[in-house]
Amino acid sequence: MPIIPSTYQAKGLFKNGHFSTIYSAKLRPSPSLKQSRKRLELSDGDFIDIDWSYNISEENKSNKLVILLHGLEGNAQRSYIKGQGKLLVKNGWDVAAINHRGCSGEDNRLYLSYNSGRTDDLSEFINRVIDKYNYTEINLVGYSLGGNVLLKYLGERETVPSQIKNSVAISTPIHLRGALEQLIKWENFVYSKTFINDLRSKYKRKMVNFPKAMNADELKKIGTLLDFDNLYTAKAHGFKDAYDYYEKSSSINVLSNIKTPVLLINAENDSFLCHESYPFELVKKLEFVYLEVPRHGGHVGFYETNGIYYSERRVLEFLNNQI
Repeated sequence: MPIIPSTYQAKGLFKNGHFSTIYSAKLRPSPSLKQSRKRLELSDGDFIDIDWSYNISEENKSNKLVILLHGLEGNAQRSYIKGQGKLLVKNGWDVAAINHRGCSGEDNRLYLSYNSGRTDDLSEFINRVIDKYNYTEINLVGYSLGGNVLLKYLGERETVPSQIKNSVAISTPIHLRGALEQLIKWENFVYSKTFINDLRSKYKRKMVNFPKAMNADELKKIGTLLDFDNLYTAKAHGFKDAYDYYEKSSSINVLSNIKTPVLLINAENDSFLCHESYPFELVKKLEFVYLEVPRHGGHVGFYETNGIYYSERRVLEFLNNQI
């Protein structure tokens, strides 16, 4: 597919990628969105919590559903999830915002958790929705880590359910090793420090329930995201080490297999992303993958107004087949 020229025009301080990223994550007023939480008991004995929002009501559902997937150590109450959900609900969609395992305010039950490439929970939720409800159109929107999960889900299967029509991945590190190498740079110290503090806290809580697999000595060794992925993520999810995890979980490996339309929006000044996350030459050869690279926007920071972000408008347009 051709590269899509972006119409996003950042103004003032929002031309700075770091300002866009931090403002949107920490300073944007939380959009108003009514959410109703339902727990999905998973086949492996664990659970995920889903925050639902309805165009009309739970009893009178729309025939269209969008599933939202948050990023690393986020949740379904983040402003980018609620802002997107609010716009979609207003325009006729029901919304199901997935909280990844351990991200809903309650630690998950098992030793394993979520990661950038694990698509099992998304697949199980989609199958349950199809079995239980009558949605004729189900679309996916993922942010950062959630975007990689979305793309990998679409690309690693021979077929996906026919109800899935269009999807959008925003600020997505499709090459995970490159993203790790970006995040450990000094310019990203604040972000990586925030992530690792959250992850260390989860490790410490989980350690109580899994003393044979986790211990205080290992916790002391976790000072970076690479350490965490070596000592927990890789071990818990069956990878040889962190680099094996990055290689096997990167969605760039399966983009060419995707058979439903998907839009990838990655800002040029996103400090989380490496050059492989802008696959211009690859996308030109693909039928179903569209790439839009705005000059500005930082990481999930496409500010226009606090009410509606550019990325939120673009999601609505793409899901409505307005490329």
